[in-house]
Amino acid sequence: MNYEIAARKIVQAVGGKENIKGLTRCFTRLRFVLYEEEKANTEMVKRSEGVISVISAGGEYQVVCGAKVEKIYEAVSKELGMDEGAGSLPKQERVERKGSKGARVLQAISQIFTPLVPAIAAAGLLKGGLTAAKLLMSRRGIDITMSDTYVILYAVSQVIFYFFPIFLAMTTAKVLRCHQVIAMVLGAMLCYPAIDSMIQDVQVASTIFGIPIAKGVWKIGDSAKVFSYTESVIPIILAVIVMAYLERFLKRWIPEVVQLILVPGIELLVMVPVTLCILGPIGIYIGNAIAFGYESLIGVSEILAGGVIGALWGVFVIFGAHRALIPIGLNDVAMHGRQNILAFAGAANFAQGGAALGVWLKTRSTELKQVAASGTIAAAVVGVTEPAIYGCNLPYKKPMICAIIAGGAGGAIMGAGHVYGDAFANNGILTIFTYAAFGMSKFLWYLAGVGVAFFGAAILTYVFGLDESEEDAAQSVSIASPMSGTVIPLSEVNDDVFAAETLGKGVAIVPTVGEVVAPEDATVSVVYPTGHAICLTLKNGMEVLFHIGINTVRLDGRHFTKCVQQGDVVTKGTVLLRFDMDGIQKEGYDLTSPIIVLNGGDHVSVEQAKGQVAKLGQLMQIKQEKYDETATISR
Repeated sequence: MNYEIAARKIVQAVGGKENIKGLTRCFTRLRFVLYEEEKANTEMVKRSEGVISVISAGGEYQVVCGAKVEKIYEAVSKELGMDEGAGSLPKQERVERKGSKGARVLQAISQIFTPLVPAIAAAGLLKGGLTAAKLLMSRRGIDITMSDTYVILYAVSQVIFYFFPIFLAMTTAKVLRCHQVIAMVLGAMLCYPAIDSMIQDVQVASTIFGIPIAKGVWKIGDSAKVFSYTESVIPIILAVIVMAYLERFLKRWIPEVVQLILVPGIELLVMVPVTLCILGPIGIYIGNAIAFGYESLIGVSEILAGGVIGALWGVFVIFGAHRALIPIGLNDVAMHGRQNILAFAGAANFAQGGAALGVWLKTRSTELKQVAASGTIAAAVVGVTEPAIYGCNLPYKKPMICAIIAGGAGGAIMGAGHVYGDAFANNGILTIFTYAAFGMSKFLWYLAGVGVAFFGAAILTYVFGLDESEEDAAQSVSIASPMSGTVIPLSEVNDDVFAAETLGKGVAIVPTVGEVVAPEDATVSVVYPTGHAICLTLKNGMEVLFHIGINTVRLDGRHFTKCVQQGDVVTKGTVLLRFDMDGIQKEGYDLTSPIIVLNGGDHVSVEQAKGQVAKLGQLMQIKQEKYDETATISR
């Protein structure tokens, strides 16, 4: 796969660089913020190589790419001229943000927490592995918790959470476009041992500039817990939000020549007491309220809560709304050292993998089997469900419904067993031992929920969830002739690469007029510098190469006139290039011109009769079968 070409096509399809306000990514998708979403050609984006699906939600235009997202993101960033991880284009004109306030909040939450997910997932994997090792060795009478290796690895698994204010300060500052390092200093202040000890010493009053520093203690069951900003989530986010507004105010009034020193210094002098005396306590109590609300829901019915989350988590993933629930789990880990929301979400993850397995067992399509297999593995092993959801479950609808039903049942079973994990870990086979931390009984309930979700979804999908007649539905697309001449099969072209259909299927034309026109409305994806070849992406996503003559690249542009540029949007009949037939033939070159469908694979059929005369605009029987869904998910 050529990532640069794929990136160029994606950028063109979403409306070009001028329509892109910002870009971030997560595990599986590019997250565009567009100025005008209606300018994006969603069908063309879906047909781009490496793209699984497209979702518009939460103020973002989300392009799902699965495992290839990192390399595609790097290529798109390079195409846009973005700094790595910047999230927005340089020198972009500011415009009013579109979308509801709720959508903008959801987008901000996603951008704050998404960059931290890999580190959080790695910490969960480590902690789950340590739990498994501890259980296995304890059966032999060996306590590994005092070994240096265990102590070091356990510390590594806790670092992301203990210093969470620092990491959150960085990502929040990036989203709000304020000074990241100063924000991190503010977060580090909350974790500094002397300040942490001062905050937790509730018997002694402390002040800063004579202002009392807020401290507190509250009861959780029979135990007491005091204020502590290490591992906290909300206090630093509030602090950086206020700091961002303060920074803009200071830069407006302080002369630029002294901003480098005065702005950061004043920020810290103001924000430290504001954080310790006002914002920090507010954040703690908001965190308590969130925890109380979620615990209250669990208290009403843990079975119901597990069932609802297990059923709907996959739906949340489709719209990206599951990111809004991440702070609940993180806050629970910070406050109580445990969480169950991702246990219930794990039922949904395994259900999506199970539904994909059902598709794999049922389908007769080789391409769909490959997609379903990769979706099953990604969901069940590492808890990444987008390949399963967008690859087969959602396009065929019934597998998605089966996954929702089985996920709800699995989540309800986990709720009945009071399942908890001691880390915030994405649910998959690699992290299952996270849920063994609170005893074998709860772990068995977790395994039962996982089993019902995975195998239940597989069985339901196999029995009810895949309509073979729907799978076999085909869409035929024919294109008009781009030039006049006589049609011959590719097999008769005097070039081994074209004749063997190495680049793709199609036909060839021996031209009678030195002109090539657009067969349909399209975007010019590639114009070769020598002018001897041009590639179009049609509105239906078909990528077609027009190659004038054999080995004419050696002419180095002589006798060719390019009439369009790469990136141009053309209509049917637009002249793409002209060529001097006599000049080319006098230099000894064969004018036979292949027309190749580059992205169709085995789904291209050619029905044009040998020797038939092709006329400009006349329909040619180059057809793309089953192009609508199967061709999309097979990539």
